Amino acid sequence: MVFFRHCGRLADVTSTPPLGKGANVPVAATAVRAVLTWDAGPGVPDVDASALLLTGAGRVRSDADFVFYNQPEHPTGAVRQVGSAASGEDVIDVDLGRIEPAVERVVLGASADGGTFGQVPGLRLRLVDRATEAELARFDMTATSETAFLGGELYRRGDGWKFRAVGQGYASGLAGLAQDFGISVDEEPSAATPTPVPLPVPPPPPLPPSGPVPSTLPARLTKGEENLPVDMRKRLSLRKQQVAVSLRKHGAEGVVARVVLVLDASGSMAALYSRGTVRGVVERMAAVAAQVDDDGEMQAWTFASQPARLPDLTVGDLPGWLELHVRVGQISLFGRKKPPKGQRPGQVDMRVVGIQNEEQKVIAEVRDFVRANPAQAPTLVLFFSDGGVYRNAEIEKELREAVEEPVFWQFVGLGRANFGVLEKFDTMPGRRVDNVGFFAVDDIDKVSDEELYDRLLQEFPSWLKAARSAGILR
Repeated sequence: MVFFRHCGRLADVTSTPPLGKGANVPVAATAVRAVLTWDAGPGVPDVDASALLLTGAGRVRSDADFVFYNQPEHPTGAVRQVGSAASGEDVIDVDLGRIEPAVERVVLGASADGGTFGQVPGLRLRLVDRATEAELARFDMTATSETAFLGGELYRRGDGWKFRAVGQGYASGLAGLAQDFGISVDEEPSAATPTPVPLPVPPPPPLPPSGPVPSTLPARLTKGEENLPVDMRKRLSLRKQQVAVSLRKHGAEGVVARVVLVLDASGSMAALYSRGTVRGVVERMAAVAAQVDDDGEMQAWTFASQPARLPDLTVGDLPGWLELHVRVGQISLFGRKKPPKGQRPGQVDMRVVGIQNEEQKVIAEVRDFVRANPAQAPTLVLFFSDGGVYRNAEIEKELREAVEEPVFWQFVGLGRANFGVLEKFDTMPGRRVDNVGFFAVDDIDKVSDEELYDRLLQEFPSWLKAARSAGILR
């Protein structure tokens, strides 16, 4: 096979016979390059290649199994969108030898930015051996009104791999293609409704009949609390007293701490956001800050592929803060060249946050904040996630290094997903003090305030004593 460079694009002098739709060929190479090409020109939409790693059930295991321009590399490094400097070309590299055993198929997709595939002439998918640059397969595609396209797939057959020409289109765009394979998608508003209409959010769960809260324990009056809606103000008052009760139970009555809130915004969290669970969590954590923090204010972060600092949460601004900043990652904002529709001043562009779990990055950013903003009081980090933890070594490294810092990390798992190393810190040796707490609940909406605050604040007082004895706290 002879190749030459033409206008910055890899072109072939001779090539394999094109495959028909549904045809398949064996793949002998261990590392391949899927090269998507088209005839670029005026009025032709730009095209982006993507890939999904699927189990035998035909579904992704998590949003991390979706490789596209906002998430260009799989965590294993086995699949990467490497792009191309050439116009009319995009490239996906697949290292078949590094594909995990649980993955049975790698589907190769594409999306059209600003038009349909019917406006994209010369659409072709070529499979190339990365070692020799020999063409292994070629599939010439035609389309009409589709805005996303599934060109082909690599799939296991016995001990080897094969390639199949698929040629299936999606009028619902890359979001529709992704949803078909189990990706959680936060839909973008339509052009007809540029101002997003918020989903109906159920009110926070009522305080359960857990018995009267002792009135002798003082609840701090927080600035701005008097401006809250009546129902929210009543919930806050009762919850502050319950926080005080829980602290007294664990020998930390009257403790003062800086409170930091961290919210998982990965794609798998979408349902918890849409049904109001995360909103309820934030309101309940605001009571912790109102009772414990010296100024009743919480610093806050959200994270997925990247961390993002949210505006500080003051109790008096709680209703507006909930409306503006309790938002899941916007995986469906595939038009990355355009600003998100309906984004309001002060809101984070959630496309930057992404969709997968990278806990170690937000942990590092919170650590940087604490070091740059020293305080007399210790810091209590309240970290909520639905799991899918896979960066175990990096997370462990960050939290081990944080042992000497005046910070206690309280992780709360939402559901029964894989929480990885976070579940092991209580028994993990080699630290002067245990600076990490973890517990998980199946449905936090059904957990009473009494139980939630007791579990949330159970290990913090023990750490305070240990950290003072070790000289970490003054």
